[in-house]
Amino acid sequence: MNRPDYWLNKFSKLRVDRARGDPAPHKPLLLLVLCDLVEKESLSRDVLPLSPELAFRFYTYWGIVAERRPQRPDVRLPCHHLSGDGIWSALDQQGEPSPDRMMTRFAKLTSDLVAFLDDPTNREKVRHLLIAKYFRPSEQIALYEMIGLPVPSRQEIEQNAAYKSPEEARLAGREARFRVRVVSAYNFTCALTAYRLTTITAGSIVDAAHIHEFRDSRNNDPRNGIALSKNAHWTFDQGLWSISDDYQIIIAVGQFAEAGPNEHNLLASYHGRRLYLPEDRTLWPDPIHLAWHRKSKFKAT
Repeated sequence: MNRPDYWLNKFSKLRVDRARGDPAPHKPLLLLVLCDLVEKESLSRDVLPLSPELAFRFYTYWGIVAERRPQRPDVRLPCHHLSGDGIWSALDQQGEPSPDRMMTRFAKLTSDLVAFLDDPTNREKVRHLLIAKYFRPSEQIALYEMIGLPVPSRQEIEQNAAYKSPEEARLAGREARFRVRVVSAYNFTCALTAYRLTTITAGSIVDAAHIHEFRDSRNNDPRNGIALSKNAHWTFDQGLWSISDDYQIIIAVGQFAEAGPNEHNLLASYHGRRLYLPEDRTLWPDPIHLAWHRKSKFKAT
């Protein structure tokens, strides 16, 4: 069974249309209706039909957002498209997967989702999250009143809207620790150019760059990082330069064109120079990660 944060994370990342500025309210309103139906035990254990009761509740909720969305919606739209968010499966009249919203008549719920919403504490968390994240302040007050929940403080609403799953929160913490350890290890100095610039308001000009890109390695060890200024970071990620095992800079000669007023500051001029490294040798880049970058990213000639 999925943990509660699995579903809260899904509800916090609904794919909603923002073409008019505000998030389109169709999906979150239908999910608020779903919470009502579970609470009132008006829901079959695994199927949500497009019933008159569901439509009545949905259009009643819609009245709260009618000022910015005056056109009455088709309830089949969110019922169908929530399948794309992994909330449920849209079915047609025959109980087969529905190819189009005009043919959708049911939503097939997993037993895990139903079990999650059966818990009053979980339903309250879902309602707070949906209201805080997808609606205007005046709409939020109206929705809390309609559901019968106390209106939270503005700070609590902002916290609900910024929901992160425990894994996301841990990842954010690891990323922050990686940045602090890498940038401070290099004394806020670019490892390629040895340029250093810091301010009270913005901190440092350098980034904590992953050598073996994070989306592939999931590695936030500081030895998988180097401090790089914005230009150096971009050119490194593009494979226009790399680093040898003895920390010499290797330039992808012939793979780019550049110009500037000072030829000594051009990327090509760094070929053969030694990388600027931390005083603490235990934080020097790991040759394993350097080898990955040379093999997978570097545009060798």
